[in-house]
Amino acid sequence: MVRKKETWYKEGWSLDIKNQSWTEDTKRQIDFLIKTLELTGTEKVLDLACGFGRHSLELARRGFTVVGIDITKEYVEDATKQAAAENLSAKFVHMDIRDVNFKEEFDVVLNMADGAIGYLENDAENLKIFDVIAKSLRPGGKHIMDIMSADYADTHFPCNLWDMGQNGITLSKFEWNQESKIMLYGQNDFAYGDVLTIPKFESGDPIRLYHRKEIEQIMKKRDMQVKQVFGNFNEMAKNDTEIQMIVCSEKTLSAHI
Repeated sequence: MVRKKETWYKEGWSLDIKNQSWTEDTKRQIDFLIKTLELTGTEKVLDLACGFGRHSLELARRGFTVVGIDITKEYVEDATKQAAAENLSAKFVHMDIRDVNFKEEFDVVLNMADGAIGYLENDAENLKIFDVIAKSLRPGGKHIMDIMSADYADTHFPCNLWDMGQNGITLSKFEWNQESKIMLYGQNDFAYGDVLTIPKFESGDPIRLYHRKEIEQIMKKRDMQVKQVFGNFNEMAKNDTEIQMIVCSEKTLSAHI
């Protein structure tokens, strides 16, 4: 695959994403999140790179107060309309994550389905997302991110993987540069009933992946501590045996960013 330009993450997104198979798992993911983080329903939540608000809206339906941030205007407008239609306590803001300037205002911060982690132009820019996470959390606040594992990539990429949903199947292609820790990701979606054509992967999204030890070091430098790492939304698993790395962290009680 040809690597897309550095600013790929700013464009190419549409509400067609709602029909992709992996969005169907939202409720179960929220169940997992609430149980794992031991949430009570009174917490104030910041959802970074919230997309069309699927996690934010589900949390708001369960009584949480939520603020969602996303760089795609169409997503923010759609999520805002849905929140208003359901009279939910959820606010959505069209903004680059790097421009977020909350200070110790949230009990929980989310980066789900990558949450834009690793999407930016270089390592320095990507680390700014972790700065926003730490700054936004109150001492004792909790963070969870659902990203892909560089440990898995080292031993399993390149590869192709299928995902089956209610409306169709998705074929994903993964290429890997172990030195730069950049994954190229390509995707083809096939709706049930359509004629199957030969998949083409002409270009790939360049995403910086992280090893577990890197994440632990990044968090520690920001007065945060990794508490648990899961390989999926069901059970504990070593992060080098699963493609996902779901990392749960806490900001130390003595921290003041």
